[in-house]
Amino acid sequence: MRLLSITGGAAGTYCGSCLRDNALAAELLARGHDVVLLPIYTPTLTDEPNVSQPRVFLGGISVYLEQHVPLFRRTPRLVDRLWDAPAVLRFAARRAIRTDPGQLGEMTVSMLRGVDGFQKKEIDKLVDWLRLQPPFDLVSLPNSLLIGLARPIREALGSPVCCTLQGEDLFLDGLGDPYRRQAIDLIRSQIESVDAFIAVSAFYVDRMCGYLGIPRQKMRVVPLGINRRGYGPAPGGRGDRPFTIGFFARIAPEKGLHLLCEAYRRLREWRDLGPCRLEVAGSLAADHRDYFARVERQMDEWGLGAEFRYHGVVDRDGKIAFLQGLDVLSVPATYDEPKGVFLLEAMANGVPVVQPRRGAFPEIVEKTGGGLLVEPDDPASLAEGLARMAREPALAADLARRGVAGVATHYDAGHMADRALEVFREMVDRSG
Repeated sequence: MRLLSITGGAAGTYCGSCLRDNALAAELLARGHDVVLLPIYTPTLTDEPNVSQPRVFLGGISVYLEQHVPLFRRTPRLVDRLWDAPAVLRFAARRAIRTDPGQLGEMTVSMLRGVDGFQKKEIDKLVDWLRLQPPFDLVSLPNSLLIGLARPIREALGSPVCCTLQGEDLFLDGLGDPYRRQAIDLIRSQIESVDAFIAVSAFYVDRMCGYLGIPRQKMRVVPLGINRRGYGPAPGGRGDRPFTIGFFARIAPEKGLHLLCEAYRRLREWRDLGPCRLEVAGSLAADHRDYFARVERQMDEWGLGAEFRYHGVVDRDGKIAFLQGLDVLSVPATYDEPKGVFLLEAMANGVPVVQPRRGAFPEIVEKTGGGLLVEPDDPASLAEGLARMAREPALAADLARRGVAGVATHYDAGHMADRALEVFREMVDRSG
């Protein structure tokens, strides 16, 4: 099968959606399928071999300039190459390109208008390039925010188009009105241009059918999958380290680090638990530095600053070492998270999880058996769940074993590829 998979670069940061898209493309390539993984906005960043194309379409700089300066909607393509070069986009992503939805309302709406928006020239560049490529059996969009590409791509290539749904409702809600309403209306108006929508969890099917008005018969589920190479329980076991709680996700209010810190404060009041630590890793965008500074300041005021450590962004080896150094992981998100790649990675490294009962978390925890569920937005309930891991080592060890096996059985990249191929073949057969 020849597949065009478009993936959205995340401005130089690790992104669960990018990791998912890359893992799926890599697995399909390994099986002999012809997959073109094409970045949009910026080059993608992954912590395993990156199989995406070196060229970037709808470069973030061009998209921004064409939104705000009419002159750039008419500049020659030869000139555009200056700021569309991957090296320039990487440099800009480290310094200027913003992903805060609160500041991107007008541009999001323009992109959703497709060829009727300010970025028409960029879409034309993409379509012209695609026309020169060997035919594709199917085209995959990474999220509904790029649904404005569906119609022009279908008209140019005649290939069926699918669209993955993997967390964009959080971004859309962050736009605020009128842009949120306009964006949702534009997505709904283009649903007919997409042959099938792929949700990354069963939870997300119900959520997005209601949120975007997608007909249920157009929905398919392709559960997440991760590349488990190098993953596994820490060799040598825990040793004599303090009981170590971990947080591994993007540092942002909606991921709930402040709730985990409050739970940790409560847990440290129980003197029977002995020495403890709270270890944190993940990307920290400029928009959220003040939030993280408040978290650090609060930990200092509670007298717990010496037990709190931020490791920053870690590569794959660093991620494995970080996770294998934990006794339990918790990312108590304050919204209905549809993915949870961090849970799969923790459990694959022999670390049980304690998560709020919301979003896709119950689905993942119950399917793998690798953790405990607690009440959402409730530091006291979270503290109790974490304390159980410290007080009941036999339970923690059992959950750890079940988590390793559960991820291998249900959330391996190979299983994700198997299910994706079922959906892709169904679409191709139906279109033919």
